[in-house]
Amino acid sequence: MSETSPGEIRPPKKIAIATRAKGKTKAELDAPVLLMLALLAGAYIAFGGLFAMTALAGTSDALPFGPAQVLAGVVFSLGLILVLLGGAELFTGNTLLVVAWAEGRAGFAPILWALLLAYVANFVGSIAIVLLAFAANLHLAGDGAVGAAALAGATRKVELGFGAALASGILANMLVCLAVWLAFGARSAADKVLVIIPPIAAFVAMGLEHSVANMSLIPFGWLVQGEAGPIGLGSFLGNLVPVTIGNVIGGGAIGLAYWFAYLRPQDD
Repeated sequence: MSETSPGEIRPPKKIAIATRAKGKTKAELDAPVLLMLALLAGAYIAFGGLFAMTALAGTSDALPFGPAQVLAGVVFSLGLILVLLGGAELFTGNTLLVVAWAEGRAGFAPILWALLLAYVANFVGSIAIVLLAFAANLHLAGDGAVGAAALAGATRKVELGFGAALASGILANMLVCLAVWLAFGARSAADKVLVIIPPIAAFVAMGLEHSVANMSLIPFGWLVQGEAGPIGLGSFLGNLVPVTIGNVIGGGAIGLAYWFAYLRPQDD
């Protein structure tokens, strides 16, 4: 008989064991399968970002900053919900593969390769949705309020300094990986949704930086901006590089902390 019943979350040690097993499976995925699932993940996170952007459109006069940010965070959770319940490969969440590496269940090279493929495919999936959304004139919705929100958000991101973007990336992926971790412990779809929303809403509400989200949010703002403005290839990469490094550090820290607490070999 199971130690937990539907509606209850698995205990932390069982989550760690499940994460270890999932890490081994993910590191061994065939490249074509991984690429397809990572394309979907990029698209799903882009949907979440566009949803949040639409929710924020025109709120500056209607809602104070805090409540507006919380609203954006709650609706952005759609992205990770689709990734985890629909089944897709997200670079940031996959930094938890470090648990399988620490356990000796997967080699460093296969994990690095899996992360690299996921990152590239996440980018392609994100850009595809951005181009479709722009072609669909999403930026013109609300008499241009969606486009204004997109441009303001993207501008804020590219104006972050390297250190701030790095620190923000660490904090963001700590919360994202905690959402993934809790979802591994949930036993039903409803439970997964409930545990995903608070950490994701928190990172978005605090304005933290997530590399895969920025793969759609900044390019969409760039398209809205047109030729003249602060957003360009250099400023885009100037955000994406430190945020990606920070995401790896933050996700790796969560995975290694739980490995140390629950899975590391201990002397009798």
